[in-house]
Amino acid sequence: MRRIPPSYALASLLVLALVVWLAVGDFQQFQSSPPESTAEQAEALPRVEVSTQQSTPYIPQQVLQGQLTAERETVLRANVAGYVAEKPIEQGESVRQGETLLVLDNDALPERLRQARDELALAEAEYAGAQSLRRRELISQPELLRLQSALSASAAQVAQLEKQLQDTRPTAPFDGTLDRIQVELGDLLQPGEEWARLIDDRRLTGTAWVSQQQIGALSVGLPVTARLLNGGSLAGEVSYISSRAEEATRTFYIEVALDNPERLRLAGGSAEFTITLPPRQVHTLSPALFSLDERGQLAIKHLDDEDRVVQTAVELVSADTQRAYVSGLPDPVTLITLGAGLVSPGEAVTPVPAQEGGHAPVN
Repeated sequence: MRRIPPSYALASLLVLALVVWLAVGDFQQFQSSPPESTAEQAEALPRVEVSTQQSTPYIPQQVLQGQLTAERETVLRANVAGYVAEKPIEQGESVRQGETLLVLDNDALPERLRQARDELALAEAEYAGAQSLRRRELISQPELLRLQSALSASAAQVAQLEKQLQDTRPTAPFDGTLDRIQVELGDLLQPGEEWARLIDDRRLTGTAWVSQQQIGALSVGLPVTARLLNGGSLAGEVSYISSRAEEATRTFYIEVALDNPERLRLAGGSAEFTITLPPRQVHTLSPALFSLDERGQLAIKHLDDEDRVVQTAVELVSADTQRAYVSGLPDPVTLITLGAGLVSPGEAVTPVPAQEGGHAPVN
């Protein structure tokens, strides 16, 4: 039998002793050292990029397309038949209220009116005398009533002729511009026939239609700027909002009153109305941060004081391709700017400031 050399036996014993010592030492260290569970758990939490943001004041606006009309505009029509005898005002001239605009042939109305007034004076005298006789019972009551009726008929005849004579000289019902005269000297006008138009465009009325979603933010008195097609603008305010939507379009009719001190020829044209709404406190963020909550509403994910994910429904005040303005978030708010799609509401996370992650917050 071959004997093992003493040197090999000694080496084997040393190796065996070293293995036993290492095993016993690691076990004792494991038993005596507490586990670093907190650090390991922190490393296990999902990391999200965050940005803390304060709310800022924002002045929202609504932009509408609409039409412009003169504040006061009326069609002038003949009340009596007659030939055009005079045109004292030329087309396009400014007139004052009460100024004569047209003269029609009066068909001897002054003479007929003079005769009617004489007959009225006679009827008044006869009735006065009959009243005196009636007090002395020298005439009957029916005779007195007949004379009273004749007096009333004479007074009505005078009033009718005075109105006809007045209608042969129509006057301006308000200050304005005489526009689109459609008659010439010698033309015969019939009652109800249109012969001109009177326009007062020192102030303009803008009309537009507003959707159901936008009408709730509007109120009478809000400032309005009308942008004209020539690049100019007019200032005014919302003057009327209808109480009921149109059934066909489900939109609401509104009016805005605009000053036109230079009397620019704008009535009948179109314009763009910018309505300035009351200021609101909003948060400004990237549209990419939007998500939908369980009710299908727009929501934003952010963190609470314990670094847990919260999903809050927000109201979209305004938006463009670069940024969105929302209300409904706490102030200040710690937004999740990166990684929101990988975490759920209520989940604890490890926040990393956006600057460290290389993504600056949206301003």
